[in-house]
Amino acid sequence: METLTIGDAFVNAMWAIILASMPILLVAMCVGLITGILQTATSIQEQTLAFIPKMLAVIVSLLIFGPWMFRIVGGLAINLFTNMHRYVG
Repeated sequence: METLTIGDAFVNAMWAIILASMPILLVAMCVGLITGILQTATSIQEQTLAFIPKMLAVIVSLLIFGPWMFRIVGGLAINLFTNMHRYVG
């Protein structure tokens, strides 16, 4: 029986965080970039114009990617709790 270190748990947690947050961050970045380009092209400098589409896109992407993100984080939690005896010993 191999013993796992806290470092292994930390690495697994970091990968789960990166994988779970990446779709939302990419959607927000793309919508922000498109909105910024449109604002520059039309010379409209309204702050709410950049915020509202990004907020709506994040909400929609949370609805789409939410179950997948929950599976990633839930798998990490299950892995941590089932291997708890390996971290102690």
